[in-house]
Formats: sequence, C-alpha cells, structure tokens
Amino acid sequence: MSQHTLTLLRFTYKKLKEKLTVSDSKKLFHEEFPYVIPGLYKRIVDEMLVELNLLNHQNEFTQDYLFCIGLTETFKELMKGYEPDKHLDLLFESLCSSTNFEAKEIKEISRKSQLEFKDKSSKDILNLLKEKTHTKLYPSRILILGMYILISESPDFKGENETEINNEIIKIFESLNLSTNKAEKDIGIYKSSISKMKQAKELIDELRVKDKKKDNKK
Repeated sequence: MSQHTLTLLRFTYKKLKEKLTVSDSKKLFHEEFPYVIPGLYKRIVDEMLVELNLLNHQNEFTQDYLFCIGLTETFKELMKGYEPDKHLDLLFESLCSSTNFEAKEIKEISRKSQLEFKDKSSKDILNLLKEKTHTKLYPSRILILGMYILISESPDFKGENETEINNEIIKIFESLNLSTNKAEKDIGIYKSSISKMKQAKELIDELRVKDKKKDNKK
C-alpha cells in the first residue's frame, strides 16, 4: 500500500468520526476521482456533492429507499452522454464515499425498491408508499425526486399530458403530507436541468459536426 493511500485512509477515518465540511468532501472526492470532469457536467457534480454533504449534517435526515432511488436515478439522467462512460461508476462511488455514503448499498436499495413499485397503478403506489413509510419523511430534494420518478413511471400516466401527470403527482404528495410548493419547485428545476442539458449536448454535437466538415475541406 502506497504512502499516498495510507495518508488518504487516515484522513478519511479521522473525518468519518466527525462532520465533514464541504471542503473536506471536495478534497476526498478529487483524491478518489482524479479525472477532469467535462464542463457540461462539472456544475451538476459540484451541486450533488454539496447537497449530499449538507444532508449528512441534518439530524432529521435518514437514508431511506426514496432517497436511494432519487440519488441513483437523477445521477443517471443528468449524466447521460458523459464521456468516457466507463468513469461513471467511479464518479458515483466517489460522490458517495466523499460524503459518507455507501454507493453499493444505495444502488442495491434503489434496485430492489424500484422492482417493488414496477408496473403498479398510481393508487397502488400511494398505498405502498404509505405502507413503507414508517417515520416522518425528511423532504430533501433527492427524496422528492425519487418519489416523483416512482410515481411518474406508473402505467396510469402513459398517454397522459404533462399537466395531468403533474396534477396527479401533486395529489399524491398532498396525501403524504409533503409540501406541494417545495415538490413543484424541485421537480420543475429538475426538469429544467434535463432540458438545458439536452439542448447543450445538441449544440455541442452540432459544433462538432461543423468542425469536422471544416477539417475535411482543408
């Protein structure tokens, strides 16, 4: 084991026993993920790292199945098109470990939980959510998006327009005593981020095609 690895392990162990600052988490992250992150994704990674770090400082927060679904699925969606894609597993693991989360455990909880909800009606989803929720939910953005992803994948919503889907989802949030204002805001920002990422990728692809044509003409 190298001296560098030993130093990192000692630093990590020391910090696990106390609260990690955002600066600590960023230091750990860059030690574990020593690659340049493309500009299009850097802001998203920074925001996720800060958010995960801050959640660890919230006494009311618990790592439940909705949080696990929200984290894994929003990461997948927002990282679409990331190159090289072989770095994505390490990127996710580094985000988690640098903020005191366990990536493998989160992925497994997410996978099993999504199977439980798969192909269920919106009514059955609501009943299952109530059944599985034994404590007061801490309404983090990640948890809200996990719930939104579960509900929006119900076969009830296939062929429905966006407004009707949103109305039904908000009704479910109300039934679970969650702030609908916060939910609408978080979901809206998430959708906007996906749309902006898609537009940015399309623009980058167009520029690449134009540059390639210019090079071929030379």
